Amino acid sequence: MLTRETIAGKLAGVGYIADPDLAAVLWLMDYLGRPLLLEGEAGVGKTEVAKALAALHGCELIRLQCYEGLDQNAALYEWNYQKQLLAIRLLEGTSAAESLEAHVFSAAYLLERPLLRAIRSARPVVLLIDEIDRADEEFEAFLLELLSDFQVTIPELGTLTALSMPRIVLTSNGTRDISDALRRRCLYHYLEFPDISRETRILLTKLPQISAQLAGQVAEILASLRKEDLTKRPGVAETLDWATSLIGLKVEDLGASPEAAYACLAALLKTKDDRANISLDVITRLTGKLEAV
Repeated sequence: MLTRETIAGKLAGVGYIADPDLAAVLWLMDYLGRPLLLEGEAGVGKTEVAKALAALHGCELIRLQCYEGLDQNAALYEWNYQKQLLAIRLLEGTSAAESLEAHVFSAAYLLERPLLRAIRSARPVVLLIDEIDRADEEFEAFLLELLSDFQVTIPELGTLTALSMPRIVLTSNGTRDISDALRRRCLYHYLEFPDISRETRILLTKLPQISAQLAGQVAEILASLRKEDLTKRPGVAETLDWATSLIGLKVEDLGASPEAAYACLAALLKTKDDRANISLDVITRLTGKLEAV
């Protein structure tokens, strides 16, 4: 098991720049064997944490994307009805007909969905339950058995306990309150937008072709831009797209290139109101502060 001192470095090695608090929580996750609930605004990198964990441990990432109306048929299992019907027809009139029901409701006829795949995997996996706040409260209640005991119950088969202990990461954008019952079963961390230093490191890690000067300037502009009156603050993915666009335009110094910075805003701002609020004058003002540094 990784130590608190080494986990941040290992994450950096697979391309994720973690702050010390997150590194400590990920260490606790392994040490205590508990699921982790990550909350934070869209774009701060919650999903990337699970991807980085899978890369770090060299294991499969199994992702369940939550949405309104999600139920256990989509999340846990379904019966393979076509295969069951075929088996029923083949066994009718034979000596095996008496045990037909038990036969067709066996594990061989299950269609595994993400939660069951994670439980039945012989090797540990990272299970990402993404945007749990988009699912209904009933689905949260359904998850409690998995989160507390690493097991699931299928009426026809009984209780299935995990063959190997999955690392479970749940994410929430905070669009609704998560139940206390779910929170109690998880470790918790609130992920903020990266500060200038960490976002600079992210840019240098993800975009090897970017200069240290441009990376620092992009990170500084993003820190200022997120303080503006925006309906959707740009996330790390948007930062990377914007920086890549600037590289494509051969920008070396944002302080001398406000027009180029403004021309690439389609990669950064994703709503009509935000595009209207951030004019060339705003970008010129922000890049002008870079010149004074």
